[in-house]
Amino acid sequence: MHYISTRGNSSPKSFTDILLAGLAPDGGLYLPESYPRVTPDELTEWRGLPYHALAFKVLEKFIDDIPFADLKALIDRTYTAAVYCNVRLGEDASEITPLRTLAPGLHLLELSNGPTLAFKDMAMQLLGNLFEYVLGKSGAELNILGATSGDTGSSAEYAMRGKRGIHVFMLSPYGKMSRFQTAQMFSLQDPNIFNIAVQGVFDDCQDIVKAVSNDHAFKEKYRIGTVNSINWARVAAQIVYYFKGYFAATKSNDEQVSFAVPSGNFGNICAGHIARMMGLPIRKLILATNENDVLDEFFRSGVYRPRPTAQTFQTSSPSMDISKASNFERFVFDLVGRDASTIRELWGQVDGGGAFDLSSTAQFARIAEYGFVSGASCHADRLATIRRVWSQYGVMIDTHTADGLKVGLEKNDSGIPLVCLETALPIKFEDTLREALNREPERPVGLDGIEDLAQRFEVMAVDAQAVKDYIAAHAERMRPAS
Repeated sequence: MHYISTRGNSSPKSFTDILLAGLAPDGGLYLPESYPRVTPDELTEWRGLPYHALAFKVLEKFIDDIPFADLKALIDRTYTAAVYCNVRLGEDASEITPLRTLAPGLHLLELSNGPTLAFKDMAMQLLGNLFEYVLGKSGAELNILGATSGDTGSSAEYAMRGKRGIHVFMLSPYGKMSRFQTAQMFSLQDPNIFNIAVQGVFDDCQDIVKAVSNDHAFKEKYRIGTVNSINWARVAAQIVYYFKGYFAATKSNDEQVSFAVPSGNFGNICAGHIARMMGLPIRKLILATNENDVLDEFFRSGVYRPRPTAQTFQTSSPSMDISKASNFERFVFDLVGRDASTIRELWGQVDGGGAFDLSSTAQFARIAEYGFVSGASCHADRLATIRRVWSQYGVMIDTHTADGLKVGLEKNDSGIPLVCLETALPIKFEDTLREALNREPERPVGLDGIEDLAQRFEVMAVDAQAVKDYIAAHAERMRPAS
């Protein structure tokens, strides 16, 4: 399988060629030349598979330049109960992503059983193993540059810590993550982990990552890679749990389900879009935003209008405090018939600080064909949903999952099972949980007092050159003597 850029000016490449690269040289994002289709017989065969075996079946359709035996070994090593365990007190994590039924036809897909208690672990743990495998074949090194609004950073750092030949430089908005999220990242003392707290919002961090990635000479000299969801491997790994959730919520392949997905950077729901394109019987993909409702505005109106950073709200679902959804370009590429010239024109406007309007186009009329609907949630909605789920079902959910569930219940079709993707455990947002329920969320064993550990980070202004200087200095210092 070959991968092409959404902007059309990069030559097709293999999976391992794009694994370490992130953005394409023309500034676009990589996607398969075409999506593989899953046959009815394959759906039947896959229905009873454990997670690691299902992951191999899905991912081998996208990865054909790693020997199958090696790929299977990497996947088997990633998705084990030893990695996804001891998170929920007394609960068996062998299913990796168990489905929790709240009521008939209403489910939560638990994606937060990994080491950092967030759904990002589902892809990041595999990414760490893939990176180590590919780098080990060549003896090369990789300097990972990423941006996080909360969960991506800790998931990446826990997946990459201590891995030979890999250094991680993670940007986060200073003072805008939850205390638990901040402690998970900043308390790591591994010498290959570098935390940079940027005096801005997440979009500033993301813009710096893109600016550094677009400096091709610097990127090549310092072997800059990315673990943000602009990296195709992240999206590919997330496709798997849509299949797993579908099988768990249905009894036959004649049934449809809808998925409600809390959405900030569009990577999570983009994986659902691709699963649907592969043939998974998804009725609706229900996109939920918080007060930063740029994506909801597009799916309602056809206007994509990223906000200036000064207009990005700081909310109680901070991992979605994003107004430029980097993966959205992948979906729009499909929406406009994979016309790269259109994408160059549209994102030329976005990259210049503007917006675009597809409301009167035939392409926007196709939104319904892709199954997308959307809605938004606010702080009061989150509190009400958390209270309702606790009162009715005795289940505590985090703030982002509450956004997804609120919108999913509003937008789903009657009689169609709804699966809401859980994004994190409640402990990561304990202040809001305490406000909603007047009680403390459960804290997994071994994480008591994490906020009191010594923290290690560097505060910087919104300055891409300063970040490049920092990477250059520390990458050289980390380079082993020849």
